[in-house]
Amino acid sequence: MANPFSVIVWSKQGCHYCEEVKQFLKEKQVDYQTIDVTNHDDRRDILEAKYGIRHVPVVEIGQDGIYKSVIDFGIQHVEKALVPFLSTKTN
Repeated sequence: MANPFSVIVWSKQGCHYCEEVKQFLKEKQVDYQTIDVTNHDDRRDILEAKYGIRHVPVVEIGQDGIYKSVIDFGIQHVEKALVPFLSTKTN
Protein backbone atom coordinates (compact mmCIF):
# COMPACT_ATOMS: atom_id res chain seq x y z
CA MET A 1 0.00 0.00 0.00
CA ALA A 2 1.30 3.46 -0.90
CA ASN A 3 2.08 6.02 1.74
CA PRO A 4 -0.62 8.67 2.17
CA PHE A 5 -0.07 11.89 0.33
CA SER A 6 0.63 15.15 2.12
CA VAL A 7 -0.27 18.75 1.44
CA ILE A 8 1.64 21.81 2.57
CA VAL A 9 0.15 25.30 2.26
CA TRP A 10 2.60 28.19 2.40
CA SER A 11 0.55 31.18 3.53
CA LYS A 12 0.53 34.42 5.51
CA GLN A 13 -1.84 36.06 7.91
CA GLY A 14 -4.44 38.27 6.27
CA CYS A 15 -4.15 36.56 2.87
CA HIS A 16 -7.70 36.08 1.59
CA TYR A 17 -6.71 33.64 -1.13
CA CYS A 18 -4.66 31.59 1.35
CA GLU A 19 -7.80 31.20 3.46
CA GLU A 20 -9.82 30.19 0.38
CA VAL A 21 -7.30 27.44 -0.37
CA LYS A 22 -7.41 26.16 3.21
CA GLN A 23 -11.23 26.21 3.22
CA PHE A 24 -11.30 24.29 -0.06
CA LEU A 25 -8.99 21.63 1.40
CA LYS A 26 -11.16 21.36 4.52
CA GLU A 27 -14.28 20.92 2.37
CA LYS A 28 -12.52 18.13 0.45
CA GLN A 29 -11.45 16.60 3.79
CA VAL A 30 -7.79 16.92 2.87
CA ASP A 31 -5.40 17.26 5.79
CA TYR A 32 -2.68 19.82 5.32
CA GLN A 33 0.19 21.51 7.12
CA THR A 34 0.69 25.25 7.05
CA ILE A 35 3.97 27.10 6.76
CA ASP A 36 3.31 30.70 7.78
CA VAL A 37 5.61 33.19 6.06
CA THR A 38 4.26 36.17 8.02
CA ASN A 39 7.30 38.03 9.39
CA HIS A 40 9.59 35.22 8.17
CA ASP A 41 11.60 36.46 5.21
CA ASP A 42 13.78 33.35 5.48
CA ARG A 43 10.73 31.26 4.53
CA ARG A 44 10.05 33.52 1.56
CA ASP A 45 13.70 33.01 0.61
CA ILE A 46 12.99 29.27 0.47
CA LEU A 47 10.05 29.87 -1.89
CA GLU A 48 12.25 32.05 -4.07
CA ALA A 49 14.97 29.40 -4.21
CA LYS A 50 12.50 26.60 -4.97
CA TYR A 51 10.06 28.34 -7.31
CA GLY A 52 11.44 31.78 -8.17
CA ILE A 53 8.59 33.54 -6.33
CA ARG A 54 8.05 35.13 -2.95
CA HIS A 55 4.24 35.32 -2.97
CA VAL A 56 1.76 33.02 -1.30
CA PRO A 57 -0.18 30.85 -1.33
CA VAL A 58 1.94 28.04 -2.61
CA VAL A 59 0.50 24.55 -2.28
CA GLU A 60 2.78 21.53 -2.35
CA ILE A 61 1.14 18.15 -2.86
CA GLY A 62 3.16 14.98 -2.77
CA GLN A 63 3.88 11.46 -1.78
CA ASP A 64 7.04 9.47 -1.14
CA GLY A 65 9.22 12.59 -1.33
CA ILE A 66 7.95 13.70 -4.75
CA TYR A 67 5.98 16.94 -4.66
CA LYS A 68 4.04 18.96 -7.20
CA SER A 69 3.74 22.65 -6.51
CA VAL A 70 0.79 24.87 -7.29
CA ILE A 71 1.92 28.47 -7.61
CA ASP A 72 -0.84 29.74 -9.90
CA PHE A 73 -3.79 31.60 -8.38
CA GLY A 74 -7.16 29.91 -8.62
CA ILE A 75 -8.74 27.01 -6.78
CA GLN A 76 -9.04 25.16 -10.09
CA HIS A 77 -5.25 24.72 -10.13
CA VAL A 78 -5.23 23.18 -6.65
CA GLU A 79 -8.18 20.97 -7.52
CA LYS A 80 -6.51 19.72 -10.72
CA ALA A 81 -3.27 18.92 -8.85
CA LEU A 82 -5.23 16.96 -6.22
CA VAL A 83 -7.11 14.72 -8.68
CA PRO A 84 -4.53 11.89 -8.84
CA PHE A 85 -4.26 11.79 -5.06
CA LEU A 86 -7.97 12.00 -4.27
CA SER A 87 -8.81 9.20 -6.69
CA THR A 88 -6.61 6.83 -4.63
CA LYS A 89 -7.56 8.20 -1.20
CA THR A 90 -9.36 5.77 1.05
CA ASN A 91 -11.57 6.96 3.89
